[in-house]
Amino acid sequence: MAALYNSPMPDAPIGKMHFDRLDHGTDADFQVMRQVHERNLAKLPDLLLSMLSSLKGDAAYPVDRLEHSVQTATRAMRDGADEELIVCALFHDVGETLGPLNHGQVGAALLRPFISEGNYWVLAYHAIFQTYFYAQHLGLDPNARDQYKDNPSYQACVDFTTNWDEVSFDAHYPSEPLSTFEPMARRVLSRPWSPPGTT
Repeated sequence: MAALYNSPMPDAPIGKMHFDRLDHGTDADFQVMRQVHERNLAKLPDLLLSMLSSLKGDAAYPVDRLEHSVQTATRAMRDGADEELIVCALFHDVGETLGPLNHGQVGAALLRPFISEGNYWVLAYHAIFQTYFYAQHLGLDPNARDQYKDNPSYQACVDFTTNWDEVSFDAHYPSEPLSTFEPMARRVLSRPWSPPGTT
């Protein structure tokens, strides 16, 4: 994968782009744009960790959604998952506030440039797989996940939701602190990536 955006830049002034439309931009304009993207990428781990921290205090669940997220990541880590999957477990519900009806797709889209296609799929579809455990209480089909049985990531999503996600509402579970996962998140989110359509 070509590394187009991978060098955090200091907060020194970077200039300004001078175009009214993209097809009138110059090489100099797009060097400024590149630096803007590099700076935004350098801030992404802090932004996502802040979004995760904003899930604290949801009193309706047995544990708040921050604890649920940390508990899910802790279980993944203790089961020997690789670092990328642990980070996916940590951020799997980060999109709930922005996209309560499609939070899996929101979180998956945020992480997509940095994770495998299989992990992206698990994040994007975990919410429908999760309904297996409670759909009957809402008059829904608990087997809705079966429509995806032919997908190569089907079993990974079953395992993710069964082993880590659906059991992580336990107020007595000894989770790791969020700080355990911050270095992992920074490493995964600092991987070089290219804009869409360039790989």
